[in-house]
Amino acid sequence: MPRHLYGPDHEAFRASVREFVERTLRPRAEQMLEVKSIDRDIWKEAGKQGLFGLDIPEELGGAGADDYRFNAVAAEEVAAFSFAVSSCFGIHSDVCPPYIVDLGTQEQKERWLPAMANGDKICAIAMTEPSGGSDLAALRTTAVRDGDHWILNGSKTFITNGYQADLVIVAARTDPSKGAKGITLFMVEDGMDGFSRGRKLDKVGQEESDTAELFFEGVRVPDANRLGEEGMGFVAMMQRLPQERVGAAVANTAHAFQILRETIEYTKDRKAFGQPVGSFQHNKFKIAELVTKLEVTQAYVDDCIQAHAERKLSPVDAAKAKWWSAQVQNDVLDECVQLYGGYGFMNEYRVARAWRDARVSKIWAGSNEIMKELIGRDLGL
Repeated sequence: MPRHLYGPDHEAFRASVREFVERTLRPRAEQMLEVKSIDRDIWKEAGKQGLFGLDIPEELGGAGADDYRFNAVAAEEVAAFSFAVSSCFGIHSDVCPPYIVDLGTQEQKERWLPAMANGDKICAIAMTEPSGGSDLAALRTTAVRDGDHWILNGSKTFITNGYQADLVIVAARTDPSKGAKGITLFMVEDGMDGFSRGRKLDKVGQEESDTAELFFEGVRVPDANRLGEEGMGFVAMMQRLPQERVGAAVANTAHAFQILRETIEYTKDRKAFGQPVGSFQHNKFKIAELVTKLEVTQAYVDDCIQAHAERKLSPVDAAKAKWWSAQVQNDVLDECVQLYGGYGFMNEYRVARAWRDARVSKIWAGSNEIMKELIGRDLGL
């Protein structure tokens, strides 16, 4: 189905991202799976290629694109190669920079953004806690003022890029009496005393992604590392979650489309009872359903991309795109595994890894149930 969302500049950037995928990522695919992370030289190469500075102003080392469609192009191309690599890059380049660009002081921007744009410093964002899940307002990590510093105590879990991160945006409670209005954001830097990481978490999928627990034991964070106004952390997170959620929807859809394309080719080549398995009526009808469902999903996600590029995307529409694309992605990949038959359950086949990788998309960036709750509230229910 033709897509009218992108112009010549976007497609030229797409070609550049594809070239990076083929030159740098694909030859290292097995290695990333084995070491369960993305090597530093790959991050730096991605920075040189311009993948990380789209939301960062030119004077601070970025591209200053000011057009979310470029972010979407990068997410589509990397997700088609690896859903896990896309999540790591997306957190670093799509989720974290707007916090610093929008909330940071000039000194903070100059200190952190150039190194993020060129891939020298990897960034993560630490919201989720062991006891809280999607309930960000109930977080227990605390920061207590001590002169020109804050004493940070607590822990975070399921943090993408957490094991390698040089910079972590941490949400902490600074005033327990104020509920959601008592949360503040801090930039915690690698090497700060009391900041440590647990092991790389042993996940069902997303093996290339170094997901970790983070621990803060009496970490002295300078007030100069406070990001934004005191007590405005929850508001800042809520304002920027739509970009994270539409980014998730973009990656979900692109990932599912790529695996479905590969599955269609497989059903043309694989034979049973003397004919290609894709030619059996049931399989033919099933593939027709999957293609249609994904194309309809793509149309809605494209509308959300355009709306976000125009700064018109509502949190509710972002929630719709996130939960629906995650559900469709998982439904499509489950059917792709079925079409591969027994081979679909073998890790050596990409479809099996893709199926495992996709399951978390119904949980992260706010679970699908939370997304439906947001939509229901908007309907007055």
